[in-house]
Amino acid sequence: MKLQQRSYTKELLDNDDIPFQDIQRNMQELNFINTWLGGHQITIKGLQQLITANTKITVCEIGCGGGDNLAAISNWCKKNNIEIHCIGIDIKQECIDFARQNKALSANTEWIASDYAAVNFAVQPDIIFSSLFCHHFSEESLSSQFQWMYNNCKTGFFINDLQRNSIAYIAIKWLTRLFSSSYLVKNDAPLSVARGFHKNELIAIFQSADITTYQIFWKWAFRYLAICKKTL
Repeated sequence: MKLQQRSYTKELLDNDDIPFQDIQRNMQELNFINTWLGGHQITIKGLQQLITANTKITVCEIGCGGGDNLAAISNWCKKNNIEIHCIGIDIKQECIDFARQNKALSANTEWIASDYAAVNFAVQPDIIFSSLFCHHFSEESLSSQFQWMYNNCKTGFFINDLQRNSIAYIAIKWLTRLFSSSYLVKNDAPLSVARGFHKNELIAIFQSADITTYQIFWKWAFRYLAICKKTL
């Protein structure tokens, strides 16, 4: 498959008529992939770059899915004696319902079933982030998304998303074909790579959002970690 240009084919998970049990299986397998391919570690590295000396923080994830990223962050904070309040936002009520079952987050997390752009915070979170969320959007939508994240955080925001790469595409296609039992994962995992980014495309999105205080790092396995520290 040629990956010079981003694919804009809609992922199955973005449809509105998916049974809850299929979404649940999808969330479970995505958590496994994130755990074993280092996705959660990249998210924690993003947090570490933005965290201050404070021992109490509020972290918000947009497009939180099943809440596995917030669970990874919460566990890291507990180990490092950091009090954390989590906010998970997802447009799908089914994802929020699944995320509520995560016992690691039940006591310290606020769940919001909504389009992130419709959320108004009474108190802004310190850090906002997304993981494997940006590739669902067009470049124009991402420009507005980055602006929203910048305007609604106190310290900064980061994104953890996929590099568009032919090796990654072939590898995840075969891995999910061999080991996945979710038709959503089998279809959407390689498509997600095809919808991923080249570094120059992320730079162009930051520029169109009029954001200059950012850094972009390549991470294994075929991911980009983009970090924006908010200027005062």
